[in-house]
Amino acid sequence: MKLSSLQNVSFRTVIILSILLRVALVFYSEWHDKHAVVKYTDIDYRVFTDAARFLLQPNGSTSDDGRGKNIAQGALGKYFGFGDPYYCETYRYTPLLALVMTPNIFLHPTFGKYLFSACDILVGVLIYKLLLATVLPNTSPGSTNAERERQATFYASLHLLNPMVFSISTRGSSESTLGALVIGTLYLAMRPGKSQRDWDKTAIMLGIATHWKIYPLIYGVSLVSVMAFESGSGYSFKSWSRNLASRQAIRFTIISAGTFMLLNGIMYLFWGHPFLYETYLYHIHRLDHQHNFSPYWLPMKLAYEHPRKSALWQRFMKSPFASFLPQMALSLGSGLVYGARGTRHLPFTWFVQTAWFVTLNKVCTSQYFLWYLTILPLILPSLLASRSKAVVMIALWASAQAAWLKFAYDLEFLKQDVQYRVWACSVLFFIVNCWEIWEIVRAYQWTSSKDEERREGRRDI
Repeated sequence: MKLSSLQNVSFRTVIILSILLRVALVFYSEWHDKHAVVKYTDIDYRVFTDAARFLLQPNGSTSDDGRGKNIAQGALGKYFGFGDPYYCETYRYTPLLALVMTPNIFLHPTFGKYLFSACDILVGVLIYKLLLATVLPNTSPGSTNAERERQATFYASLHLLNPMVFSISTRGSSESTLGALVIGTLYLAMRPGKSQRDWDKTAIMLGIATHWKIYPLIYGVSLVSVMAFESGSGYSFKSWSRNLASRQAIRFTIISAGTFMLLNGIMYLFWGHPFLYETYLYHIHRLDHQHNFSPYWLPMKLAYEHPRKSALWQRFMKSPFASFLPQMALSLGSGLVYGARGTRHLPFTWFVQTAWFVTLNKVCTSQYFLWYLTILPLILPSLLASRSKAVVMIALWASAQAAWLKFAYDLEFLKQDVQYRVWACSVLFFIVNCWEIWEIVRAYQWTSSKDEERREGRRDI
């Protein structure tokens, strides 16, 4: 891409603009919510706030609506008199999220939005640093420092100034906190000249990210694959496969899993079985029959509406393996294969893993797109395709979403009987995503030299 439009724009200017934009949107959200029927603030933000309130304000008596006592169910929680964030019936997250949201109660209701926006900015800074330190030196080996800084500013801006990114965080979605943990893990994993201590830090960060939301577990496979590659000799498959169970890989696994389990143990001691069920077990058998981007939703809805029928397809759709097996096969398989190419290809590996995970998940909403869009700026310098192909890919992805949103609006707000049209758009969006993942894999350049592709008349995306 031509970077002339950013030639005189510094990264500091982009950061300041990004901060001002998010602050303005948070202020606007307060005005909008008071004057509009359709609220700007995401419903999940109200869930987070309620959970934080219940955590801070335990109630030892049964509520007026007949619900039980709002008291933490863990031994330590009862001892210290903590409230239970899971008293909020739709709260399905780690208690740590409710804990960091408590300033919404005693400071200001918009605190969480500023926190999520700050995580957006942190992700942008980490992307910029990764581009300068590892990505651009490999993809543009002959460029000057000034050129790399301009390129890094441009690609980081694709995150910081992305309307989907800043609108989701200012609406009150917590996905940016997870993004900060994931990109933070990637930042540690890609540090030049890593020592064993750096790998230990990476393992700890991955354990924290996995506790926050379970899906970063898939990145552990690619990190172990990278270790096996880097500790082997050359490109020998035998050496790589043997090193998958090396001392370093085992140490990494133990530290990462230990961090994950330690956090879970602490949460269990304070909040007991409700934490374990709502945060993890609930999602295993979850049958979300509400319309979403995943093509699974309508078959699940039909199975939910006719529970007494025992057709084979209904039993299959009720099984967690309906989506889990293909999802894990592609997410873990791509991590294992692409991770064997080394550390410098980790952003691409994680992007493909995440894209498959989201595309094949049995529930898919707009917030989930951030899981792979956050990584996208780190792989763009390594993608080679014609400009027309890039425009087609962007247009198709946006158009498929727009078609789904149109019929979803008709279904939810206008109460029209268009559920099959919504599902058809879900299937279309699924197909578009699969095709685009394949095209990105084809366009990715494993080598740092781009001379041959340029001679063929191709350009950077």
